[in-house]
Amino acid sequence: MAKQPEEWHYLNPEFDNTPLEEEEIIWVSKSEIKRDAEALKKLGTELVELSAQELERVPLDEKLLASIKLAQKVQREARRRQIQYIGKLLRNVDEEPIRQALDKLKNRHNQQILVLHKLEDLRTRLIDGGNEVIEEVVALYPMADRQQLRTLIRNAKKEKEANKPPKSFRLLFQYLKDLSESA
Repeated sequence: MAKQPEEWHYLNPEFDNTPLEEEEIIWVSKSEIKRDAEALKKLGTELVELSAQELERVPLDEKLLASIKLAQKVQREARRRQIQYIGKLLRNVDEEPIRQALDKLKNRHNQQILVLHKLEDLRTRLIDGGNEVIEEVVALYPMADRQQLRTLIRNAKKEKEANKPPKSFRLLFQYLKDLSESA
């Protein structure tokens, strides 16, 4: 290829000859690029850890979804490389809808944990308390069976006093959980 004269770029109409001071140049540091890439890898890891039902609720394109499903199947080094690839794919999509969907899923998870903690407190109050707590449960859950509640409470108290495994303690929690889910 023949060497172009130095003045050639001045003669080329496609070459922008404006001084650099007028152009808006945005400098991005290497560290910032790495932080962004690491954040996308972390997002990819969160996506890989989701269940199939949760993944359906996240807006993903087919290629990204297939890559996530593959990462869920592989292990160790292959998984790490696949997550790296998912991070690379995430650079080309709008990540905000994905983050919003993940936040909704996490909030739902936090709400479920809160409900379970409330049920545990109610179970403890039932075992320690008397009829007024049973009446509170029946008022809260009208389909509750008082006799079954009393039986589970009595058995849980006996197990606790005899230092036996907490079978009725767990059954009481499961019964309260079933009541809250059906309400």
